[in-house]
Amino acid sequence: MRKRTRYSLLVALALIAALIVAVLLRKAAPPEVARLLPESDAIIYANLRPLRLATHFERTRIHHSPEYQHFIDATGIDPERDLDSVAFALHRMEDPNGPNGPVGYSEVFEGRFDGTRLARYLAALATSQETYDGRTIYTIPVGEGKDMRPLRVVQLGYDTIAASNMPTTEQIHSILDRHRAAASPFSGSSLLSARYRDVPLLSSAWAIGHIGLPFSDRGYISIFGLQLPLSEDTTFVASLRYVGVLRLRIEEFAPTEADAAHTAQTLNTLLNLFRSIQKPQPADPNDAALLQMTNSIKIAQDGDRAVLTANVPLELLKQLTAAPPSPQP
Repeated sequence: MRKRTRYSLLVALALIAALIVAVLLRKAAPPEVARLLPESDAIIYANLRPLRLATHFERTRIHHSPEYQHFIDATGIDPERDLDSVAFALHRMEDPNGPNGPVGYSEVFEGRFDGTRLARYLAALATSQETYDGRTIYTIPVGEGKDMRPLRVVQLGYDTIAASNMPTTEQIHSILDRHRAAASPFSGSSLLSARYRDVPLLSSAWAIGHIGLPFSDRGYISIFGLQLPLSEDTTFVASLRYVGVLRLRIEEFAPTEADAAHTAQTLNTLLNLFRSIQKPQPADPNDAALLQMTNSIKIAQDGDRAVLTANVPLELLKQLTAAPPSPQP
């Protein structure tokens, strides 16, 4: 009797240990919406719940275009209120002059959706439908003339939607294939497997890969008209997390330590130049918040990485999520 009790206790302890390991693995795993994304050149993720809590942007009245307002009325989905997390895969296009431009997108959205109303809305817009893995994929034409491209949309579950504007069905099929294995914390694209370990713990927003793709200009990264001394193929890990302050961190993975040192030196030169020509207007809260962030920027070398850190004022975050002024009648 005593031996049976001991075995029962050991079995119970083993089950508890297995449960703890499973929970820890799930916590260390990338978010599910990111694990569902297909192979890509870059991934961008955002958990909107802490952003909503910090800025209350869902309470701001926003003037929507007629098409966007029709979507809200028809589906009951208000993205500012109902989206909880989003993940985007960026795909480099072979023809940068094609309908997609230089970058195509696949995305996964998690939130609160009325599946019946959404299906009715998608079916009304779709020019074709396909059943794959028991799910209906709606193909909706976007754009006009030579810029026309297909947008494929599918409901993965009661709280998850996926879409892709790539020319073929490969990416949307891949998302559905990954959805079957989504319970595994080790599932996901090769990029996610290779770089997610470099994302700081508890980051509410992050990006990995060649995230300069949307800002490509003749092979280099150009932001606000300023060309950075970085190739569009440069690999980054960028993150935003709250550590008493909202901390922005961007790491460049350079081929060598010398390359990382050169990047840090060049970016510091550009930063000092920008600070010298900046004209702060403390009376304007918009300028004050931006100046506060600019003054907090630090760029340093860490081995074969160039690392930029900055503190993002909450006021600046609120400005970025505030509604644009309504057009005058």
